[in-house]
Amino acid sequence: MLYGITAAATALLLTALLAAALRTPALRLRLVERRRQRDVPLSGGVAVVLVTGLVVGAGEWLGVAPPADGTGGVLVAAGAVALLGLAGDVWRLRRRVLAAGTGVAAACVVPYGETGVGTGLLAVAWVVAVVSGFRGLDHADGLAGTVGVVAAFGAAACAAVEVMDGIAGLMSVLAAALTGFLLHNWHPARVALGGCGSMSAGFMIAVGAVYARAGSGVVESAGVLFALTAVVAADAVLVLVVRRSAGRGVGRGGPDHLAHRLRRLGLTAPGASLLLGIGALSGMLAGVLAHAGHIGAGALWWVAGGVLVVVFTLARVPVHDARRSVSPQVGVPLRVRNG
Repeated sequence: MLYGITAAATALLLTALLAAALRTPALRLRLVERRRQRDVPLSGGVAVVLVTGLVVGAGEWLGVAPPADGTGGVLVAAGAVALLGLAGDVWRLRRRVLAAGTGVAAACVVPYGETGVGTGLLAVAWVVAVVSGFRGLDHADGLAGTVGVVAAFGAAACAAVEVMDGIAGLMSVLAAALTGFLLHNWHPARVALGGCGSMSAGFMIAVGAVYARAGSGVVESAGVLFALTAVVAADAVLVLVVRRSAGRGVGRGGPDHLAHRLRRLGLTAPGASLLLGIGALSGMLAGVLAHAGHIGAGALWWVAGGVLVVVFTLARVPVHDARRSVSPQVGVPLRVRNG
């Protein structure tokens, strides 16, 4: 327990300091995205990745960390995904390239011995979907970080139930690092995650959850994994439904996300992120309780039903009209980098 508290506190502090320190170099290198008519440096993602790897690696090297449980491989694969995301930030790589690279990284670390090949391949596809969803959340101040903290704690709790101390420790350190990042990312954001941070964080959370559920029933595992990332799924489904209904390409940017539509309903930017964070917490608690056996798997259908209600309700909120084509948070011209 002492190691966990020390590691989490160290990760939080170092990430907050490093994200601020890297802000100026990121601005000079033009590693930025436009939000509300100003440049926001993408130094937060680099800080989260570096600090998470440093803290977990230092714990293992000093011999004070719990048994690895495959965390070394997960960290290496997450580092590769982070580099891929950073390349996407710099060169605007196609989505299919990012998805393919993420799939290869996931295929290298999925525990096929416990899942079997068929279920393992399904897990790879799920990891790719979660990573893409997390990248899509990084359009609003505080949203990706808040949802990431909640999901990481959920994955840590599931791993702790299975006595997978290494994975639980990794998830706890990641949650602390994202909390440190949030100190600079809450509205108005001074730094952002970018593809580097959002993709690597989503990757670690998804793979950690897969490890925790490996060897369990496929249907129940799907419900638990869905509940842990309910807001990510809701946002992705909403974007897919809205853009398909409008005859627009799924990869084209636009104010189609949950946060955009909540803003059109009158919520402030922090209010939208906070409300979605509460939604993520609700889904996470249901997933953890179902994983631990404290509630029946049937309760997870309520999470799925809630997601569908939210998606189809917000899909009816108009965000495109003749007078104003975007939400209050995203001004003209449109600056939704990651769709």
